[in-house]
Amino acid sequence: MRLTTLFYTLLFSAASLAQINPIDFEPATGVGGDWTWTVFENDDNPPLEIVVNPFIEGINTSQTVAKFTARVTGAPFAGCETMHGSDIGTFTLSPENAFVSIMVYKTVISDVGIKFATPEGASTGEIKIANSVVNQWERLVFDFTGVIDAPSSTGIDQLIVFPDFQTRSTENVIYFDNIVFGDSSLSVDEPGSVIKVTAIPNPSAAITKIECGEVINSLEVYNLMGQKVFEAAPEAMSYWLDLSRFKSGVYIARILGDAASSSVRIVKY
Repeated sequence: MRLTTLFYTLLFSAASLAQINPIDFEPATGVGGDWTWTVFENDDNPPLEIVVNPFIEGINTSQTVAKFTARVTGAPFAGCETMHGSDIGTFTLSPENAFVSIMVYKTVISDVGIKFATPEGASTGEIKIANSVVNQWERLVFDFTGVIDAPSSTGIDQLIVFPDFQTRSTENVIYFDNIVFGDSSLSVDEPGSVIKVTAIPNPSAAITKIECGEVINSLEVYNLMGQKVFEAAPEAMSYWLDLSRFKSGVYIARILGDAASSSVRIVKY
């Protein structure tokens, strides 16, 4: 796993935190791959698979990741959970560990949810964040500081992940990896990993100007089903995108530069 040194140094004293961190699914040296992950509310509940990373690119060059197959007939809240009293350990949420990041690779835009539970069944409630890009790895950060000192924040021994929190019309495969616990510094993007990008006007019925902090080598536009509907190679720091060719709706524009990438949500009305 190649994360910043910050992630690897997020080790806490046994007095304040006894959880396993990070969860990277790497063989031999990593953790999570041999845990007892139980899939729930997913029709026939196909097991969580630990597989070779099929997309070793961008921010995630890990060799091994988790693969979750969300059935069409599964519940919107289908997910997977670790075993109580094992796996992740027992811990209490504090400002030092209440931010949780996870890397996801998805072909559709939908919420990812995370929550924690205690042996008695108390739950923090899930926090949901939607991915903003498709067909590439993205890091999402969940802020659990709002439940610090709540009864459910003490004695936590279970992690629950909802990789595709939505009603589905297709079967979706979601990969996730590198679950890291830390403080608010986790919410800061790694330098050079993201390009500053804007789209104006947005929403628009006709055209929108995409401007970038560096030369745009590649521009790809996806609908919310993860289908690529447009691509171009501007080789410039701005690009006028003609929206008249698109149906009304929400689209994700993915911008690739020489050493970084970013995305912007565009609404066509």
